[in-house]
Amino acid sequence: MEKSKVYYTSMRTRVNDGLQKKLARLIKTAGIGTIDFDNKYAAIKIHFGEPGNLAYLRPNYAKTVVDTVKELGGKPFLTDCNTLYVGGRKNALDHLDSAYVNGFSPFSTGCHILIADGLKGTDDVFVPVEGGEYVTEAKIGRAIMDADVFISLTHFKGHESTGFGGTLKNIGMGCGSRGGKMEMHSAGKPHVAQDRCVGCGMCTNICAHSAAIVTNRKASIDHNKCVGCGRCIGVCPRDAVRAASDESNDILNKKIAEYAKAVVTGRPNFHISLVIDVAPYCDCHAENDASVVPDVGMFASFDPVALDIACADAVNRQPVIQNSLLGEHDHTGHDHFGTISPETNWMVGIDHAVKIGLGQKEYELIEVK
Repeated sequence: MEKSKVYYTSMRTRVNDGLQKKLARLIKTAGIGTIDFDNKYAAIKIHFGEPGNLAYLRPNYAKTVVDTVKELGGKPFLTDCNTLYVGGRKNALDHLDSAYVNGFSPFSTGCHILIADGLKGTDDVFVPVEGGEYVTEAKIGRAIMDADVFISLTHFKGHESTGFGGTLKNIGMGCGSRGGKMEMHSAGKPHVAQDRCVGCGMCTNICAHSAAIVTNRKASIDHNKCVGCGRCIGVCPRDAVRAASDESNDILNKKIAEYAKAVVTGRPNFHISLVIDVAPYCDCHAENDASVVPDVGMFASFDPVALDIACADAVNRQPVIQNSLLGEHDHTGHDHFGTISPETNWMVGIDHAVKIGLGQKEYELIEVK
């Protein structure tokens, strides 16, 4: 089988040739122009960033993709689905406010924003998953499935439950409605390491379902209420809240792959990933830690699996920034993400995506100047 082609350009620029021009050149060279956009609706899936987080992709990059789609005759819109947890994107109104606060608007990006699963996260479509082992029908935001063409624009970074947040995560988890996100998270319910807990209550403040409680200065998780969203894991300042087991994260990764398969099957799709501001955790946090490696560059491919592998390989080749979370670890291996989040095995999701026919791991990296 021929290797998938992944196109790459660095973050280096010259006079009169800035990053937006390089991004446009990258995606055109990668073949976005071979897609029939003529009068077609094009969903551009992006994470607008949780308010307080400054690692999310700048809206300038979205505008470059939007302008390119318009040049090709398409009708683009930026989109995402609502979150499970309490925060700035828990319903469509708050979500739009958050997008505007972070600089995304029709005036800055050149297109409208549609929150794909509606006002309360319940406007979804049940989409069959070909070859799915855990999900038979994925619950996807309706506006995403109404589009004729699907494009993912991803900020590649770490993630506490999936190892890294790349293209598969942006598509699979990101396009799931609230019910879809609950389905993906339901296999993994966290617990509290009592010896590390100081009863600060941050887990109770972040939990949307009142599953985290503090009694006698120690937190615990009520699994009858917990939906497994993992926000308590990321917010705990003492690393006391832990994923239930490696198997839970494995299943989560596999379900994300199956949801991603549901989103892209049966229509043209194209994928872009920017490996910059590589924070250790997701942009869903209301804050971001220092980047763990230097900025790498911009990548694009028709194969979302090969794209994720190429980005992970690129990050793992980078030197560790010492004044970062990764720099604080005794890191001697070759997997930066495994060091940051040792409870995860990100290859599980990649291997499952290959198994269900979403893409392949073998890629040819083609540099675009």
